[in-house]
Order: sequence, then C-alpha cells, then structure tokens
Amino acid sequence: MEWVQDWYADSYYAASPEADPAGPVTGLSRVVRGGSWDVFSALIGDINRNSSGPDTRYDFIGFRVVREIVEPGVK
Repeated sequence: MEWVQDWYADSYYAASPEADPAGPVTGLSRVVRGGSWDVFSALIGDINRNSSGPDTRYDFIGFRVVREIVEPGVK
C-alpha cells in the first residue's frame, strides 16, 4: 500500500471530475492506495482505496518517490 497526496473524503468521487480528480482541498485523512503483503488477497490491487491519518505509521504502508525527467534542451 502507498500513501498518495490526496486528502480523503467519502463522498468526493460522487461529484468529482472523471479525469485526474485532485481530491478535496483539506481533510483529516490521506488516501492510501493499492495492496500489501499484510492485507487480505481481495484487497490487493491498484483499485483498492482506503484512508488513514497522516501521522499514522504501519509497516505495510509506504510511498513512491517520483522525479520528473527533463530532457536537456527541452523546456
């Protein structure tokens, strides 16, 4: 499972844009997506979406480091 930047709201996706919804502006919990070695097999997959407080720690939740690739001479 991995943390994502979006705040979590139960009802957000009912009225969100179809393409790349950014999530609510504020909230109490962050979105956690995907599966883990420590969850039931039915919950493994990229469509699994849960929430957890941003100060919560678990051995089975991580994050993905992303860096934009910029080609030389391209702006």
